[in-house]
Amino acid sequence: MTLDILLGDVHSLKQKRGVVRPLVAEVQRRFPSVAVAETGHLDLHRRAEIGIAVVSASAGNCGEVMDACERLVAYRPDIELLSARQRLYNDED
Repeated sequence: MTLDILLGDVHSLKQKRGVVRPLVAEVQRRFPSVAVAETGHLDLHRRAEIGIAVVSASAGNCGEVMDACERLVAYRPDIELLSARQRLYNDED
């Protein structure tokens, strides 16, 4: 899943890191079975793309975990979630 987010009052890349790193750490702490990282918009001050990946035996479980991660990010008051795109891969891809 990729999450496209708009950051609040951020005027430098250093301030952006101060918002994005704790967000990534919180997702990782709350959902230890997922891999999460900043994956895009690295040179923009107020935008960030967060990538989240999970591996599971069932597609339903993957969807539940991804939805929970999306809700966690969406409810943060200091950022605005612009879009969330989920993609499912199976053993035939």
